[in-house]
Amino acid sequence: MSGSSSFYAQDASARTSWRLAVLMGANSRTYKFALGTALLDAAGRGQSEIPLAELAAPYALELARHLGDAPQAPEGVALRDSDFLTIAKEERAETLNAGQPTERLLEAAARSMPAMVMQRFHNLRGGTQVPHRFFEPAGNPRQRVVRLTPDALRIARSEQAAGLRTELDARWSIVESSFAAGVGRSLIEDGVAVDWDSLKLTDRKRRRSVAKVADALIGFQHGRCLICDEVVSPGQAVAVDHVFPFALMQRLHSVRAWAGPDLDALWNLAPAHATCNGGKSDRLPFTVEVHRLALRNEAIMDSPHPLKKTLQLSLQQALGGRRSTSWPEFLQAVWDLAI
Repeated sequence: MSGSSSFYAQDASARTSWRLAVLMGANSRTYKFALGTALLDAAGRGQSEIPLAELAAPYALELARHLGDAPQAPEGVALRDSDFLTIAKEERAETLNAGQPTERLLEAAARSMPAMVMQRFHNLRGGTQVPHRFFEPAGNPRQRVVRLTPDALRIARSEQAAGLRTELDARWSIVESSFAAGVGRSLIEDGVAVDWDSLKLTDRKRRRSVAKVADALIGFQHGRCLICDEVVSPGQAVAVDHVFPFALMQRLHSVRAWAGPDLDALWNLAPAHATCNGGKSDRLPFTVEVHRLALRNEAIMDSPHPLKKTLQLSLQQALGGRRSTSWPEFLQAVWDLAI
């Protein structure tokens, strides 16, 4: 079973289909994230049908905002004068000053969306699509509308709605960083590191912030605490748990050198309720927690760079230079070293 199929099988729901589209779809530009933001906002208001021009406004505005912080397409990609991103760059200052897209930018967005991002939103790599659909275009070319599906309305008003938005924002930030010259090359070659002072992911060479650790990872856990497997609800305190406790490296060092992998690395870190994390303390993980970690890491491996690259490096390099073929094998080896 592929990573995306296994991920979906753990929770065969529209919410998981949404996470597949946002977290595991291929990204040549960031249009998907702007559309996802606009869809969540409209569905959260209960709008089952929205004129395309109305949906295009928040879509264009979000892209204009992000253009000032990071590239929205890979560096070095030649953009034509008629390209939507070219127009967005030219109209950005006026758009942000007004707090709404200029007429030219709005027209460009409404013109480009149906043939581009709206056709590709539900696509996964390999020519497949997510099991659920969240919108359907309707109307004629003069009066285009977008009909949001009941699934879109449900997830946008569910207990995990805020978390889905946070996950989308984190993924957007990660993809932007992978597009940036220098930073992107570092991420693709070396993966990400963890800055424990800020609890953020960074590129290894420049230490530039990429995204918050918990926000970047929790979607791959279906929004759940790795320890108790319950949903992390809005307002609940979240901790980043060392599934195999970091104390192992210190405890065993007094007897012999720790022969295992770096326990501060991404493969061993999992968002959890702060209360669950406090109660777990420095105990070894239960078998079910190790199983959840393996499933989570397998899901990340089915996402595009750079999180995928980070875990690939762990599998290849972290056990005395011996390559592991799977996460269950890798985690069993770590367990054997820990006991």
